[in-house]
Amino acid sequence: MATFFEGESHTFSEYLLVPGYSSAENIPANVSLRTPLVRFKRGEEPALSLNIPMVSAIMQAVSGPKLAVALAQEGGLSFIYGSQSADDEAAMVREVKSYKAGFVVSDSTLTPDMTLGQVMEMKERTGHSTMPVTDDGTSHGHLVGIVTSRDYRPSRDDRAKLVSEFMTPREKMIVAEDGTSLKTANDIIWDNKLNQLPIVDADNRLVALVFRKDYDSHKSRPDELLDQHKRYLVGAGINTRDYAERVPKLVDAGADVLCIDSSEGFSEWQKRTLAWIRENYGDSVRVGAGNVVDAEGFRFLADCGADFVKVGIGGGSICITREQKGIGRGQASALIDVCRARDEYYEETGVYVPVCSDGGIVYDYHMTLALAMGADFLMLGRYFARFDESPTRRVNVNGSYMKEYWGEGSARARNWQRYDLGGSKKGLSFVEGVDSYVPYAGPLKENVDNSLLKVRSTMCNCGALDLAEFREKAKLTLVSATSLVEGGAHDVLLKDSSQQVNFRS
Repeated sequence: MATFFEGESHTFSEYLLVPGYSSAENIPANVSLRTPLVRFKRGEEPALSLNIPMVSAIMQAVSGPKLAVALAQEGGLSFIYGSQSADDEAAMVREVKSYKAGFVVSDSTLTPDMTLGQVMEMKERTGHSTMPVTDDGTSHGHLVGIVTSRDYRPSRDDRAKLVSEFMTPREKMIVAEDGTSLKTANDIIWDNKLNQLPIVDADNRLVALVFRKDYDSHKSRPDELLDQHKRYLVGAGINTRDYAERVPKLVDAGADVLCIDSSEGFSEWQKRTLAWIRENYGDSVRVGAGNVVDAEGFRFLADCGADFVKVGIGGGSICITREQKGIGRGQASALIDVCRARDEYYEETGVYVPVCSDGGIVYDYHMTLALAMGADFLMLGRYFARFDESPTRRVNVNGSYMKEYWGEGSARARNWQRYDLGGSKKGLSFVEGVDSYVPYAGPLKENVDNSLLKVRSTMCNCGALDLAEFREKAKLTLVSATSLVEGGAHDVLLKDSSQQVNFRS
């Protein structure tokens, strides 16, 4: 006889938080969202923590280097997608790790023999008006000059004019040596009334650029997620097929944490992957595993040595696993079950294994509910796919700006390793994801700030100033279908900008 779980399988939308006592100290500015990323023993600090409880999904349409840097600047972490060659993934990781807080590696580098027309095309493509000139056009070539918007007049200058003719040459530039601190670089910028300062090594190779505006923005980012060398933290996805080849390359590239990307993690394949990593790297390489939807799955992966466990099957906005295979569980029910198992595991063993809620987040308040139910952090796909920094194209669909977004199980991605069940056959037998669009939402920072303000405000309503206290004090109630209607605007005529209204005295 099959095992039947008691009660219904619930989603986040079926729950509401009940307010608790709020003291005068319960204001959003006092709320800390810091949370552990990897397992730790009782009485010890985790080796890695997040400053905000957000990580980006291991997806082609979400987690590229640009988004990884932007999210780390806000205190979260990206997992570079693994559905590409190991070398290409390692190159992306290396690109993120090449950034130091306040130091920018140029992505708009010129050669002396390029033309003004090419400069203007690059400016249009990247949005950058300051472009260093190197001998080979690479971001770390020998510095020979720099071009800014003040060096040419698009309306008058010949587009065939060579960069060497209008650039500021190296001998007239003020530069700083590699190893210069950000504070010292900023002092040089201010003392010399510069907008940017190139950093070069002993061989006059370009290392990075420091911009006046970026220094100010760096100082305004107290939650930046940095390693001991002031580089941004970044994660990377792996699979259960080529881990012996992929993991060493990602570790060499500087990946701070790995995660097994799989639609279902309660398997011998994940056990083998975790065992190989522990045998070859011990605890020096941090790796999460999943996904699971019940206590049994969590305990299995925790015993296998997973540094965190992902929860969720079929809850993602572009995931159709439940439709195709009839497998999964409502995200709220799955999360509650797994988090209860995590707490029991901690009491029994003294080892805390963080839980990541993956999928099912439709509205900002769902983030708060997931954290109240016990999630240590959230993995988000659709949420980040909407932003400027995601790797997909912005397109106009029926007069509205959208961003492309597709699942790893879609025909477009064909990430068969994620859905692999072993055997000799390689390939995606049937799709478990769709190809779609999501509404364009602008820059990451503004949206993340807005979403987390809602989280902090709700935590204050519950009398909590950190996530551990929030989980302890949170009171949740199931709501009926009628209550869901009541929670939105109802029984009113909403104002519309196209409406014509006559006001009479």
